[in-house]
Formats: sequence, C-alpha cells, structure tokens
Amino acid sequence: MNPAIQSLAAQRALEAAAAAQNMGLMRRAACAAADKVRTLLPEPAPVTVLAGPGNNGGDALHLACELAEAGYPVTVVSPAPQKGDEAVAARARWDAVSGHTVREFPADAGALIVDGLFGIGLSRAPAAPWDALIRAVNASGVPVLALDTPSGLDATRGTAPGEAIRARHTLTFLCLKAGLLTGDGPGLCGALEVAPLGVPPALWPPAEGGLNRPLLAPLARKANSHKGSYGTVCVVGGSPGMLGAALLAGRAALALGAGKVHLSTLDARLAVDPGHPELMIAPHAPRLPAHQVCAIGPGLGQSGDARAALAAALALDASLVVDADALNLVAADPALAERLATRQAPAVLTPHPAEAARLLGRPTAEVQADRVAAARTLARRFGQTVVLKGAGTLIARADGFYRVNASGNAALAAAGQGDVLSGAIAALIAQHLPPFDAACLAVYLHGLTGDLYRARQGYMLGLAASQSAADLADIANALLLIHERNTI
Repeated sequence: MNPAIQSLAAQRALEAAAAAQNMGLMRRAACAAADKVRTLLPEPAPVTVLAGPGNNGGDALHLACELAEAGYPVTVVSPAPQKGDEAVAARARWDAVSGHTVREFPADAGALIVDGLFGIGLSRAPAAPWDALIRAVNASGVPVLALDTPSGLDATRGTAPGEAIRARHTLTFLCLKAGLLTGDGPGLCGALEVAPLGVPPALWPPAEGGLNRPLLAPLARKANSHKGSYGTVCVVGGSPGMLGAALLAGRAALALGAGKVHLSTLDARLAVDPGHPELMIAPHAPRLPAHQVCAIGPGLGQSGDARAALAAALALDASLVVDADALNLVAADPALAERLATRQAPAVLTPHPAEAARLLGRPTAEVQADRVAAARTLARRFGQTVVLKGAGTLIARADGFYRVNASGNAALAAAGQGDVLSGAIAALIAQHLPPFDAACLAVYLHGLTGDLYRARQGYMLGLAASQSAADLADIANALLLIHERNTI
C-alpha cells in the first residue's frame, strides 16, 4: 500500500492532471474495483451496485458493466439521475450493456453490495432518500465493498455526521485519505486497500502526511554496548492515589530498552516496585537524577507541587515527553505554555482529545471533528511533535507533516494505556531516536499490544495497561528478530 496521504485539494489537482493526459481514471478505477470483486467472488454471483449521482456513481456504473460482461448478475440501485459528463456517459454505457436498474434497495441484495453512492467530496450528512438507502444496506447483513470511501464518511476529517455505510472492504483510489484512517474511518472502512490507477510519479504532489510505517532498525543492539548506551529515563509524576501511572510509564520504558529508569514521585510512600525492582524510585526533589529524557505527567496531578515540578522540567536541557496532567497544567497557565513553546530542547506532547481541546481552547467535539487539523495546529503552536491519541492516532511534526497510525484497536481504551505510551516514547528517545521517529515507533508498537491481545482472546475486552507494558518487549523483540534475519 502506498503510504502517502494527500489533501482533498491535492487529489483534485492530481485528477485534473491525469484528465489532461487522457488517462481515463474512471474506467481505471472500475477495472481495479472489478479485480477486487473477482478476488472476493471468484465465481460469478449476484452483485448489487449502488450508484450515486456524481463521479463515485460513475465509477460504480462502469464497474457494473465490467462485472456484467464477465458474467456476474448485476442489479444497479440508482435513486437519482447521474450528473456530470463522465457520470452520464457511464450511465449510458450501463444502459447499453444491461440497464437492469432499480430505485429501491432490493429484498435480496445477492452475495455482495458495492457502494458507489458518494465519494471523497462529501462533508455533510446524507439526506433523503440516501440516508434510508444506507440504513437498508447496513441492515441487510450483506458484505459491502466501498469505492474510494464508505458513503457518509468525510474522507478528509474522518467524521460521519449522519448515516454511513459500514463496509467490510474499502478500495480507495489514487492514494490514502486521512479520514479513512482516523476517527470514524477505521470502524467504517473494514479492510482498506489502495488502487493507485497507474498515475505516473511525476504527477504526484508532495504528500502532506503518510501511514505510520516506522522502522525498527534503530533499535538493533550492538554487541559492544552497555546500559549507558541505551539512555536514562526519568518519569516525574505519581501523586497520592496515582502512583500506578508513574509505575506503568516506568515499566514501559524498561520494556522498550531504556538502560536505566528513575521514578521521581510526588507521593513519597513508595520506595520500591516489587514487580520491577530495576526501577529506581525516589521522592520528587528539585534536582532530578541525571537523565536524557524526562517523561512528566503520568499521575502528576494539578497541585502546586505538580506545577512546580513541571516548571522545573521545562527548564531542563533534556528531551521531554509531556502527558496527562502536565498538559492540563500547560493549558491552564499561559506562562507554562510559553515556556514549552520556546524551549530549545525537543518535546513530545501526547494529548487525548479532551486534553488537546484544553490546549486549543476549543470543545472536544471540534477536535474530533477534524483530528488532523487539531494535531497539526498544536504541533505548529508549540513547535514540537504532537501525538493526538484515539482511533487512528496522529503523530504531527512542527512543519505540519503527519502520520496516521493503523495498529491497535479499542482494547486500548482503558486507564493507564496513555502512561504506557509515554514511557515507551521516552525509552526510544533515550536510545537516540529523533522525537518524531520515537513517537511514531512507540505508537505503532503500543497499538500492536492491542492487536496481539485481540488475536489471543478473540475480542477486545479486558486488556490491562500493565499487560500492554509487558507485551511491548515481546513484540519489539519478535519484529527485531525478523528484521535481523532479513538483513543477514
């Protein structure tokens, strides 16, 4: 899969450039979709094709022609006439090939439904009669192949403001779209593939983002190394009642290979972690142990002592991972926000949507309505790497480039998982990965702990953050072993 993500404007410009070269993208899209249908249904079987009024409907009508000519029984559902020269021409071709067209969704939709109602330009809730048609499709239980994007999903923002097709497969054309990978997108797309349609590289604009496909090679260990080779992490947090958060971050940092991990806790009652005595635990003091990376926020709280600890961390000449209540303190205090935005040493900010909303001074719903924009805005505002957590976690750089993560699932929707991620990012920065690369790799590996749990259990209930922290080492080691064998 081509990992590049393009903006809607860039995709439209690419389509125009291809049209100027008479590439016939609509027919190419139909042929690619026909190949996908033949993969899903190797033997001809009844197919219902939903054709909307625009170019997405044109793709669907050309696909219907390809399938009918290959011997598949095809019914086209088209509640409204096509508009635009290409879509009208596609309808004329279909009428000449078969013309079996109905306006209502059939009682028997066959073996497969192809969704070609609306494409990537849709940004509003589908109105009547389309909303009722989408409800009928979802209620049918028949597998759906969506063309370019499931109808009803905003492919740019990843939101579904009204009824939306729940596809089992999505074949998107030319390139990835951010909205297919984040927010509501992953839950609606099913298995996602890209059909690049043979567009030459010279026509492609620079990508604004990409799928998160990090390299593990930087974690490969040298024989002649020692604990100092892999850096020291200091976790600052663990206020009364929240010591577990700091412990989870510290355990995750150990699991991903940090040479040493200190916990500087605001609750002084814990002297040792019996499960992980390697963690060096001490009450928080203004002078922290020597370290390369400070992860501040897990279990920090928002007390006066917590604010003082954050102010001290911001003054350090060390990389930071800023999470949880450290972000809430920044959001509430313009002076702290200014210090974070102007510090010279790098930082990674790891907000969930509500924390991002506080940093931006917006409702959480606005963040979720355009997750890409929120992550990029925060990264630019603070001049740092930002990890916006959630379905399709986003990792954004200060220059606006971003990646969308596709590993993980709702098993990770549990307390403590953010603390695990913070410790993981800190461990990778301590091992000399640049902050953006460290964030990308940590997010990917952390997501895999959810995927591993689902593979083991069959579903997503009950994954504890402590289990994710422990699984990080197993997953990273397995992938590094594969990398090592492939490079010999």
